[in-house]
Amino acid sequence: MIHVPALTGSPLNKYSMNKIVKIVQEEAEIYKKAKIDGLIVENMWDLPYVNKENSGPHVIAQMTMACQAVNEVLGKERATMSLGIQILAACNQEAIAVAQATGFDMIRVESFVFASVADEGWSEACAGPLLRYRKMIGADNVAIFTDIKKKHSAHAITSDITVGGMAQAAEFFLADGVIVTGEATGSAAEPRDVTEVKEKSRLPVLVGSGITKENVNLYKNCDALIVGSYFKENGQWKNKLDANRVNQFMNFVNTLKR
Repeated sequence: MIHVPALTGSPLNKYSMNKIVKIVQEEAEIYKKAKIDGLIVENMWDLPYVNKENSGPHVIAQMTMACQAVNEVLGKERATMSLGIQILAACNQEAIAVAQATGFDMIRVESFVFASVADEGWSEACAGPLLRYRKMIGADNVAIFTDIKKKHSAHAITSDITVGGMAQAAEFFLADGVIVTGEATGSAAEPRDVTEVKEKSRLPVLVGSGITKENVNLYKNCDALIVGSYFKENGQWKNKLDANRVNQFMNFVNTLKR
């Protein structure tokens, strides 16, 4: 994960866009040297999040700049990596537009199937409109990976739907992959949830929170890992990216691959 510093207009913003781009480039360079498999660019620092109706065009413009900055740093290495974007909160059509414009490969989606209540309020299911928008702008090459029973959300209204059942629904509604998380950023996903989703769906399954060097062995049956907090100093997402932690983790994971 590249957690883009708070964008201009966000309550926590303290940098100019030029400084934000520089920080993004520095992190991309660290990941590039560590030979990471892929990156997701996310406006994690735009707390507190708002639904897309209360977002603004400046967010889309600035996230486009951030993604393009990553492309510039990666150079020829771009061809060996998968790049994604998530725009919080639930700005899924906007993310597809940015991905298409910058040549990114995928987006991370909230509330693809079944509505939920997130920190920022009600989050409506979006599969139908989102896939029609992707078709309309000719962005079928942009894959959609969706969280199921996502973190930072209440799921009382879907309590009768298992995580496996939600994965089946995502597959039925043409998602390209599903993401299993814990309850919050940095919280580990339940390995049994990953196993259930693998059994119930033919889609690629990603683990999207709480991955550490110490627990990665618990998720050998998943298809990919999204790592954010662990790569920061002391394993806290708000801290600076720690190149040593990134390199140590990648060295360990590469031994598992072999």
